[in-house]
Amino acid sequence: MRKAIIVWGGWEGHEPEQGALVVRDMLVAEGFDVRVEQGSDAFATPDLAEMSLIVPIFTRATIEKAPLDNLLAAVKGGCGLGSYHGGLAGSFREEVAFHFMCGVQWVAHPGNIIDFRVDITNQTDPITAGLQSFDYHSEQYYLHVDPAVEVLATTTCSGEYAEWTAGVVMPVVTKKRFGKGRVFYTALGHVAREFEHPTMREILRRGLLWAAC
Repeated sequence: MRKAIIVWGGWEGHEPEQGALVVRDMLVAEGFDVRVEQGSDAFATPDLAEMSLIVPIFTRATIEKAPLDNLLAAVKGGCGLGSYHGGLAGSFREEVAFHFMCGVQWVAHPGNIIDFRVDITNQTDPITAGLQSFDYHSEQYYLHVDPAVEVLATTTCSGEYAEWTAGVVMPVVTKKRFGKGRVFYTALGHVAREFEHPTMREILRRGLLWAAC
């Protein structure tokens, strides 16, 4: 049986505990043995490298050197890593090694909660195959993105809230490699109710399954 660890914490506004429970149930339904832990020190667990999938759900948190080094080594060695919204892009902001692994870093969400369109740009990848572009109501993340990521879905900034961004095409769903590990990210999922959106939920489900070793 594949094993997954979900580690949550940080800013409560993103409802990390609620999100962790949603992801737990999603992975259990897929046959994973799932452990849920609170606090970044959980990444220091000696058996982290035995996990098929690691899911950080953090925003505005800090992490000590030992758990960070253990996390980086586990993913580089072949563990899968996947998360959503602030879970990778907004986590551990001071740790450049973490963002080198993740391939994304949040910098803004002009207009805060707004309506925007998500365009599925890769119709052949198993994470997005058969899915249609869709309208969404949330934070439209503006990211700094590793050029090595593979982009599966995008959104186009209108410029209404930051005029200099008009027409900017921003990645929403990405995947990449880090060493032997697979890394999946979706910018959607500001709060737990967004998991009720069927396409958002399906992208996350498929992405986590893709990342898992």
